[in-house]
Amino acid sequence: MPAAYGECCGRFHAGRAAPTAEALMRSRFAAFAVEDEAYLLRTWHPTTRPARVEFERGMRWTALEIEDVSEGSPLHTNGTVSFRARYTYRGKPGELRERSRFTRHEGAWVYLDAADTT
Repeated sequence: MPAAYGECCGRFHAGRAAPTAEALMRSRFAAFAVEDEAYLLRTWHPTTRPARVEFERGMRWTALEIEDVSEGSPLHTNGTVSFRARYTYRGKPGELRERSRFTRHEGAWVYLDAADTT
């Protein structure tokens, strides 16, 4: 059963650091779902971070499935998370598949970039 927002991601959005790359991935998905631009920018590596996050009108993120995790534990400095994110856009279903790369910056996990997308 999925965790409640506060248990899963709300605590990270409120300022707590995600302990793993996977936890950060889940919290960033939730941040896209609730359009929390400040959190997304805060957890994006400064070398790849955009000036703003553009949220697509009519986009509703509906589900996240983690497919694979490589490294990214509290003991690592880098990690990758492969996932499938489902959404509806103007009432039509779709999905995004990505292999995201994460690294530590100033001690905290941050999103670096997408290694590949399909």
